[in-house]
Amino acid sequence: MERRRITRLDDRLINQIAAGEVIERPASLLKELLENSLDASANSIDIQVERGGMKRIEVSDNGIGIEKDELELALSRHATSKLNRFEDLYQINSLGFRGEALPSIAAVSKLQIVSKTPEASSAFKIQCHGGQILDQPAPCAREMGTTIEVTDLFYNTPARRKFLRAETTEYKHIDQNIRKLALSRFEVGFRLSHNDKVSVNCPPALDETGKISRISMICGREFAQNSVYFSTEQTDIQLQGWLGLPTFSRSQRDLQYFYVNGRAIKDPLIAHAVKRAYADVLYSGRHPAFVLYMNIAPEAVDVNVHPAKTEVRFKDTRQIHDFIYRTLHKVIADLRPGDNVPPARAQLGSYASGVLNNGSGADVIKPQSSLAYSSLANYKAQADRSAKQAGFRFDAAEQLRGYQALHPRESLTKTPAETIDQEPGSGEIPPLGFALAQLKGVYILSESAEGLILVDMHAAHERIGYEHMKQVFAAETVEQQPLLVPVRIELSVQSIQVAIENMSVFNDVGLEVEALGETELVVRQIPVVLNKVDIPSLIKDVLSDLAELGVSDRIEQTIHEIFASRACFGAVRANRRLSLPEMNALLRDMESVERSGQCNHGRPTWVAVSMEDLDKWFLRGQ
Repeated sequence: MERRRITRLDDRLINQIAAGEVIERPASLLKELLENSLDASANSIDIQVERGGMKRIEVSDNGIGIEKDELELALSRHATSKLNRFEDLYQINSLGFRGEALPSIAAVSKLQIVSKTPEASSAFKIQCHGGQILDQPAPCAREMGTTIEVTDLFYNTPARRKFLRAETTEYKHIDQNIRKLALSRFEVGFRLSHNDKVSVNCPPALDETGKISRISMICGREFAQNSVYFSTEQTDIQLQGWLGLPTFSRSQRDLQYFYVNGRAIKDPLIAHAVKRAYADVLYSGRHPAFVLYMNIAPEAVDVNVHPAKTEVRFKDTRQIHDFIYRTLHKVIADLRPGDNVPPARAQLGSYASGVLNNGSGADVIKPQSSLAYSSLANYKAQADRSAKQAGFRFDAAEQLRGYQALHPRESLTKTPAETIDQEPGSGEIPPLGFALAQLKGVYILSESAEGLILVDMHAAHERIGYEHMKQVFAAETVEQQPLLVPVRIELSVQSIQVAIENMSVFNDVGLEVEALGETELVVRQIPVVLNKVDIPSLIKDVLSDLAELGVSDRIEQTIHEIFASRACFGAVRANRRLSLPEMNALLRDMESVERSGQCNHGRPTWVAVSMEDLDKWFLRGQ
């Protein structure tokens, strides 16, 4: 092979290489321009796009503008107004900071900038084609702010242009970026036109009504109706936003927005924390929906780790993970029947299928009741479950003993009237009402203040027993079992080091683990609840999580799966008759138990139909 001399690249080639890192497609180009507008304090941004951005993109804002003598400098590499000192790298408060966006864009397109500052008597214009500035800044007419027009993207790099997709595909990416930014800055108005047709128009949202309107516009009305808002703070970390109810889930991860200091990011650590918070309340294969905002001290997060600025690195990853998990877990756990959450109304005949299409290609499991934490979703698995339960037949006395053994309640021996008198505020009807009857030995029918409640008694009892087991396990000392023959596990040197650094992960749950040499781990004691689990595989999975994310919930998840199985086996079965006091006791437990809206498998435990819905079904008053 012929040896080549090391030479310095010319500026044009350097800019095109930088453009390859920053400008992947029209959408990434537009993202850079919009972030510059937001950093310039603009509160109104107008975007015009032609042919999916491949022919033309124009961004016009009312920000603070660029001085005449800085226009040329703005088109040179590593020139920015957002950093001045070395220390500023560790306190990034802006969205754009690399100083490469404009020169990178200019290197692969025909670019024009028109800008006016508040102090200037006139706006000034500069043009650049393929990285070459055509002339000196010239005066022109414009109000305060900046307009950047980019045409013929990749005209001088045809090889890269070939990688662009169809116009509709490129525009879809643009639309998604606009919506992400619109969710990050409610106070800013966004207007997007494609081929001279307005497709997105978000006026500034300055109050709660405006914010809900924007959430509905971008995420859909169904999400706005089936989500809860929360806000919490811990030391120098704040987390707030809208969390979709477990009954409102998606087949894709297309409705998940997470912002750190106003920057939209995707991070495996955050994804793991959210997934863990929704554990055992989502139906199999479904994904949660959320719009979450985290504010953290700039020095605690590094945003300068990716050219496209879609990733960040936290200084204390475990603290961030645990904070997100605990917060979301509590929000979900604290939801109870009757909580004041925006309701959804059942429509005539809509209960035939709860799987709807929201126009985005992803289906939604839609709660369709007048109460918040319920669903009439027609899961196919519900029929399968009922068919399996039909095979279990026990007499009433045995059923009662089973219920009392798992969750004893004094109210089991009370009459409905006595139960009513014991409720807080005599005469008040609780959220799930009072039982009327049992349907086919499977469902409890209850009358609430708003209409009719239907409860799947097995699913509800399953959740109650499961939560009770988790509480007992968390409150009591873990019962341990010494191993007659210690389990030896061969691992890599790196995995052993991870184990040594995270021994508390094992010790806290009753696993006595010790490193023997550089490549061997020995397990001498395990918690009794894990006596039938493949311990070597479990430990390897835990170490894999710790190496990748710095955290792991595999052990806790395994224990919970065991509890869920026990709760399912111990719950009341189909065709087991319950008395009214027993049914009312079950309803009262559901109102107090965490996550009672779903069973351990994520299926709904109850649904509600309001009097308004019933009147519509029977055409009363029409």
